Amino acid sequence: MTIEELREQIRGRVVEPGQPQYDDARRVYNALHDRRPSLIVQAATAADVMATVGYARDRELPLAVRGGAHSIAGFSTCDDGVVLDLGAMTGIQVDPERREARAEPGVTWGDFNQTTHAFGLATTGGIVSTTGIAGLTLGGGMGHLARRCGLTCDNLISADVVLADGSLVTCSDTENPDLFWALRGGGGNFGVVTSFKYRLHAVADILGGPTFYPLDADVVRGYLDLMADAPDELNVILGLVLGPPVPFLPEEWHGRPMCALITCWSGPEGEDEQIRKRLAAVGPVAGQFLERMPYPVVNTLFDELLPAGLRHYWKGCFHDTLTKEAIDAHVSYAATLPTIQTATLVFPIDGASHRVGRHETAFSYRDASYSVAFGATWSDPADDDANIAWSRAYDDAVRRFGMGGGYVNFSSDDDHVQVQANYRENYRALAQVKQQYDPANLFRLNQNITPWA
Repeated sequence: MTIEELREQIRGRVVEPGQPQYDDARRVYNALHDRRPSLIVQAATAADVMATVGYARDRELPLAVRGGAHSIAGFSTCDDGVVLDLGAMTGIQVDPERREARAEPGVTWGDFNQTTHAFGLATTGGIVSTTGIAGLTLGGGMGHLARRCGLTCDNLISADVVLADGSLVTCSDTENPDLFWALRGGGGNFGVVTSFKYRLHAVADILGGPTFYPLDADVVRGYLDLMADAPDELNVILGLVLGPPVPFLPEEWHGRPMCALITCWSGPEGEDEQIRKRLAAVGPVAGQFLERMPYPVVNTLFDELLPAGLRHYWKGCFHDTLTKEAIDAHVSYAATLPTIQTATLVFPIDGASHRVGRHETAFSYRDASYSVAFGATWSDPADDDANIAWSRAYDDAVRRFGMGGGYVNFSSDDDHVQVQANYRENYRALAQVKQQYDPANLFRLNQNITPWA
């Protein structure tokens, strides 16, 4: 198939180098990855996806699949290959009676949350509203509702997938169940999802927002005590951050290392005051913005701090518990955060996610209590080497206190050596599913699972 023939087959657009829109079309969220694909296909339909997959396969070209373009590792772009951009596929349909929603892969969590909120419904999504639903779901999916509702992948009911051979199949618990199992945590290794069907939950207004404390190991331990007996409706993400220049935080704290507890209480409003008291008991409060708000709002709290075009190099690990040594290591590096956008985020993933067995989905760290994301975010390319070195040193300091692997959505492009550890005993089964559905490893621009012959 020639490029001209591809243009004739699809309803979307084909963008090549030299065209006026090329530079805009090739940009991704993480500016650390400045790559020049030979072709960008902005798909409009599942048929466009099928044609593009066939074109890349037949020409043996690298194929990068892009949903929200937020891949920290840069997998949503490539040099000298094909970028399949799904950003124009943004349809959402909500069935309020069945509490289900079907969404296309270009949908962001901001759009998804706004649409489902109109019916008083939601499912677990990310913590930045511009993040795409596709990558987050396929990697597992952590967010403000995880302790109550489970991971995003736990709420996936079915998916339509374009396979490496160009065919379109549906998978669920009863149809192609092996593929459905692998999609829920296995990343983009097995095909291109053109439609996600989610289970929704009754979530309207929540008590949400950040509470800031001085950076101190005792505050971290206070957070762990808070979460030890927290009801599933209480999700609190611990951030080790630099104090932001916001009105509710005194100026003396701006730019200083701090602990922040980002709260999402989706329980009864009548218990809000008790939640406030529990947060006050964690440590000395330096500033707080904690209000009743529509659920979609809590998903936007980091948006202004983290616009597209910054440079990111992240790592991640799981902890079954945070020992004194682990806390001290995290606090030590938090005291040297290089930029206001850099943060360590500790996600609690117990609660509902623990009610799913380690082998029921590809996501295998069901026995972990916390998933930690850390690493630098900055703007000046001249600072690349220093920030990457800082992040790697941080990783070396804390990894020995973790459980082995990491969360694929927090990994960078040099983390391929730990892919087997990311999936533990599920890896072999995933490799066998990969062999069945993508034996030539067409879908390899990801935390790659190689086919098991």
